[in-house]
Amino acid sequence: MADDSRNRKSPQDSTSDAAIGAARGLFAAYGSAITRLDANLGAPFAAAVDLVMKAGGHVVVCGMGKSGLIGRKIAATLASTGTPSLFLHPAEAIHGDLGMVRRGDVVILISNSGETEEIVRILPAFQRLDARIIAMTASAGSSLSKAAEITLDISVDREACPLNLAPTTSALNTLVLGDAIAVALMEARGFEEADFARTHPGGALGRRLLTRVCDAMRADNLPFVDPDLPVQDAIITMTEGRLGLALVGTADALTGILTDGDLRRLLMRGVDLASTPVSEVASPSPLTIAGDLLIADAEARMQESRVQCLVVTDDNGRVEGVVQIFE
Repeated sequence: MADDSRNRKSPQDSTSDAAIGAARGLFAAYGSAITRLDANLGAPFAAAVDLVMKAGGHVVVCGMGKSGLIGRKIAATLASTGTPSLFLHPAEAIHGDLGMVRRGDVVILISNSGETEEIVRILPAFQRLDARIIAMTASAGSSLSKAAEITLDISVDREACPLNLAPTTSALNTLVLGDAIAVALMEARGFEEADFARTHPGGALGRRLLTRVCDAMRADNLPFVDPDLPVQDAIITMTEGRLGLALVGTADALTGILTDGDLRRLLMRGVDLASTPVSEVASPSPLTIAGDLLIADAEARMQESRVQCLVVTDDNGRVEGVVQIFE
């Protein structure tokens, strides 16, 4: 009798198959939800983008529970892409935080049912402030939709949750629609890298596009060496300077630069470093840059010339420092 034990799946294998199947089922549901969102996209979405574009104040995003978590992300994305925005917790709004909303602000209210108690309770307050209300809801006939100037449909055929209860596909639609608004606003405003950097000054992009060369250069204890100094002695100055180079001459009269790369090439050629003066082997035309240019300009120049440092000079050619970019 044939042994079929090798064809049997272990309980662990069955569990893995079930987990993968559940995940793929969710992915398929998400794909269908976004397809439906795309099909329903139209005039209300364009009107919402136009309303935010013309608003002079903040965009206030408000939602409860899972909708609130998605709302926080939407508000953060808007704020970081050029649209002043903040998140307002609806339960806190009725206890004083409503003061965050100014007359005429655009308010994005998120409620899948359109009947979330905390949202419905503050609708009259928003109306008294003449807030321009954009609703994100799955119910066109809900209290929220009736109070809104514009309603964006986030409805889905069903949640990806096997019980059709946990906010999954509906949460995805809300998030995607919020991101779509942010992207549309970026394009409408001509939002560029430099604008993004201004809202992200602590990141790498902000450093590149906002920091000037003079703010990042090394200006103290620069490794200057005399042109007649033997290369062997110049190595000591280079080591102490910790820049991987020596500046030949003085700050007022720079005549060349000697780098670690130059030293490697000299060693490969068998040059006597003890008897060879720096002036004979240094590069006579150091690459320079002005201190008031941006780090992005320095990076571009270094990449083009395939070097890792530039000498920073003023309008008269006087050395002010050295800037390095390490990748």
